Formats: sequence, structure tokens, C-alpha cells
Amino acid sequence: MSMDDILATIRTFDGVLELAPSAGSPFPEIAWGDHFFYYAPDGSVPQREQPYATIVTKNYPDDESSDLDRPGRWRLNIHVGRDTFIELLGSAPREVEAPADAAVVDTVLPHPLYRSQGWVSIINPDKRTQDLALRLLRGAHESAARRSSVSRRAR
Repeated sequence: MSMDDILATIRTFDGVLELAPSAGSPFPEIAWGDHFFYYAPDGSVPQREQPYATIVTKNYPDDESSDLDRPGRWRLNIHVGRDTFIELLGSAPREVEAPADAAVVDTVLPHPLYRSQGWVSIINPDKRTQDLALRLLRGAHESAARRSSVSRRAR
């Protein structure tokens, strides 16, 4: 499964807002080439919400364990929440430790930095993880939509 396949799928989600910083954009250069997904049917970046999924294409200064600077590597990151995290990885987000090999591809891993908040990662999703990745992305989008609906009612 290619990054383009995943991007095409996410872009079909109702109310999705994709930020894809590129050269010349107002975003920091480190983010160029990456993708950030929000539930934002009005087209505005939510002020009090983090993205529900990201795709990163390179190492960041504090996040090098996935070895993303090698050619052709990228990482899909998805906020799945506590229950799904436990279902996938067998431990609660705050209890799971970093894997011995955080650079393995096509495997669901705890996110290198945000695992304690219920995030998982898949480096180069392919045959083993592609269906799961798409299911997790849909779930993360639906959760973000529910949170947005609750937030709007509370105002």
C-alpha cells in the first residue's frame, strides 16, 4: 500500500481537513512533505484539537527511532485511544514500553513519542497492516467527529 493510496482514502472522509506543508508555506521547514489530518468540516484548523492522524516522511530531532531518513520510508501515526491501543498491543498506553526494533515495517507499533496518549504507528503499511490501518484511520476520524460534536454542544 502506498502513501498515495492512504492519502486518497483519508481524503474521502467527510469533514476531513488535511494540512500538507510544503516549501514556501507558512509552516516550519521540518514539516514540509508531511501530512496532518483533522476533523474540521468548516475548513478551519481546530484550535483545541490535535490531528487524529499524521504521515511523517523524515526523522525529527527528537524522533529518530523509526529510521525515516532512509529512502522510501514513511510512517503513518494514528490516535486510537486507550481501548484500541490495548486491543492492538496488549498493554495500556502508559504501561507499554518502546519496542526493541522501532524501525520494523508493516507492523503496528506504539508511537515512539506519543504512545502514552494512545497513538500507534505503522512504518510503510503493506499487506499485513493495510486493512487494519484503514479501519483505524476511519475510527480515528469518527472519534474526532464525535469529540467535535460534543465540543460544539458545550459552547
